Amino acid sequence: MIGPIALGWIDDDASSAPSWDRVQVLRLANRLGYDLVWPDERSVLSVADQVRNSGADVVILPAPDHLGPLELNRVMDVADVETVLPRLSFARWVYGKVSP
Repeated sequence: MIGPIALGWIDDDASSAPSWDRVQVLRLANRLGYDLVWPDERSVLSVADQVRNSGADVVILPAPDHLGPLELNRVMDVADVETVLPRLSFARWVYGKVSP
């Protein structure tokens, strides 16, 4: 049985050690109980669209600077975001009526 899915995302421009970041993202995904998938490197889709297409519940980043603020906002419409260092969790946006 396949568990919940996490999309690993590394911005090569923000990373000084992509191989190390990849291992750290995988370790966090395993620790949180996610099956990790990586985006198609040839894709021209935004991160948010890749999250939707993969069915991921969460995006795991090495650090917050691997997504710009606008793309982070779009991702949080569809998934939670976890970062390795610093260790942070961002819950996806909740829309609609909030119960008391």
